[in-house]
Amino acid sequence: MQQVAVITLGIGDLEASARFYGEGFGWAPVFRNPEIIFYQMNGFVLATWLVQNLQEDVGVAVTSRPGSMALAHNVRAETEVAPLMERLVAAGGQLLRPADAPPHGGLRGYVADPDGHIWEIAFNPVWPIGADGSVTFAAK
Repeated sequence: MQQVAVITLGIGDLEASARFYGEGFGWAPVFRNPEIIFYQMNGFVLATWLVQNLQEDVGVAVTSRPGSMALAHNVRAETEVAPLMERLVAAGGQLLRPADAPPHGGLRGYVADPDGHIWEIAFNPVWPIGADGSVTFAAK
């Protein structure tokens, strides 16, 4: 079985992160304490955890370099890409690449959260989105 249970992002400021994910994406936490916030996603949990706690739990220095990975959030319509990116920037994100059309079609742009985690905001006309928000890979 191919499955991901939790994706944990190391963060420096819990409040700045909460603002980005809450006001920007509109996500509501399912659990929050002074160190970590959990968001129930469609089929997995996204955690934002203070990096010092993540380092302590892992037992080694945790470092991240902007650009070493990207997460994606797909939307149902091309017209949803730019407004969502604008909300994310207004909620403390940084615009990395304005929305434009990639070679494979659709529309996408990139925003970084307050800790530099890169998010692609995308509309892909050949990847259907289910009622629960799940995306299905479909090759052209």
